[in-house]
Amino acid sequence: MVAVRDNRRMLGKLAVVAVGMFAFGYALIPIYQRICEATGINILSLSERQVPGVGAAGKDAKLPANTQIDYSRTITVEFDANARGPWEFKPEKRSIVVHPGELATVMYEFRNVQSRRMTAQAIPSYAPNQASAHFNKLECFCFNQYTLEPGETKRWPVVFYIDPKLTKDVKTITLSYTFFEVGGKAPAAPAGSVALAAGQRLS
Repeated sequence: MVAVRDNRRMLGKLAVVAVGMFAFGYALIPIYQRICEATGINILSLSERQVPGVGAAGKDAKLPANTQIDYSRTITVEFDANARGPWEFKPEKRSIVVHPGELATVMYEFRNVQSRRMTAQAIPSYAPNQASAHFNKLECFCFNQYTLEPGETKRWPVVFYIDPKLTKDVKTITLSYTFFEVGGKAPAAPAGSVALAAGQRLS
């Protein structure tokens, strides 16, 4: 009888230990998140999420999810498109409003209206100039050259976030792209047109 009581007592202790270990493991995730929020580490979380339609090949791409967003500020991001040639190039939206640190996506559409194949690439520029150091693109068609068949249309994403360290006096950023055909002389970044766009609100 003594041995049976000892075994039951030991079994009870083991059950308590098992429950305590489970509770501790379950609490680790919120504890870790609280530590990250308190210390300010992990501007971009190591956890990943799927963003449909992102990627040069049109496949889903994994992007880090934002964990640090400055909800006290908003920045208007305007999108401009300049086509140096006989083709159509435009953003899906003229502007969006984002919070610093917030992940955002805007689509650009390009159409080759010529009767021949062409290869082209885009050059980005920013206004005001100091915004370029804080405009972080995770995915952009400007990273590569693209070949389009006659009459072919492509839609490409720009996935970005604005660093919260951007000075608070910047309320509007204009992202401008100049699309030019590869093989010809690459034009300079359209600084004049961007400055104009920064001073005039796009409709």
